[in-house]
Amino acid sequence: MRRRRLLPAALAVLTLVITGTASVTLAGVGDRLDRAREATRQFRDLEVATTAGYGEFYICTDNEGVGGMGQHYVNGALVGDPDLRVRHPEVLVYEPTRDGGLRLVAVEYVVFQADWDALHAKPPKLFGRTLSLVSAGNRYGLPAFYEIHVWLFKRNPLGMFNDWNPRVSCRGQGDPA
Repeated sequence: MRRRRLLPAALAVLTLVITGTASVTLAGVGDRLDRAREATRQFRDLEVATTAGYGEFYICTDNEGVGGMGQHYVNGALVGDPDLRVRHPEVLVYEPTRDGGLRLVAVEYVVFQADWDALHAKPPKLFGRTLSLVSAGNRYGLPAFYEIHVWLFKRNPLGMFNDWNPRVSCRGQGDPA
């Protein structure tokens, strides 16, 4: 009889612990997203981004029927560094605008697999997510790398961390996936 009374109490405590942990974890992710957004807001101005060492990479990337990524601007010094830092994304992603400009829509964190794996036993994680592995022989001509897109400046109906955003287009000038 006593066990029957303890079981609901134990379940209630467990629920509070799990719920509290989930809230703390989600709050931590939100804080890191806020830090990333604040640190990269300045790069809405492409001139500021290029002065900071970001340069155009590849061409605007589309995936017909799925969405686009946009035009990537990469900071080679950051890509060559095996660290991942929330305030210093390796890549800024811009969407072409109707008037021929570019608007910052996302950031991307990238680290080469060999560099990361030489120092760590597990794949990298940011924002509570494991980064995706892009194998060698990719369209970019790069060695295998881990990556995650974060749509900080344009809502993505497929999710904040999805590579493709159906609301982004290269306006017919991109590389179809």
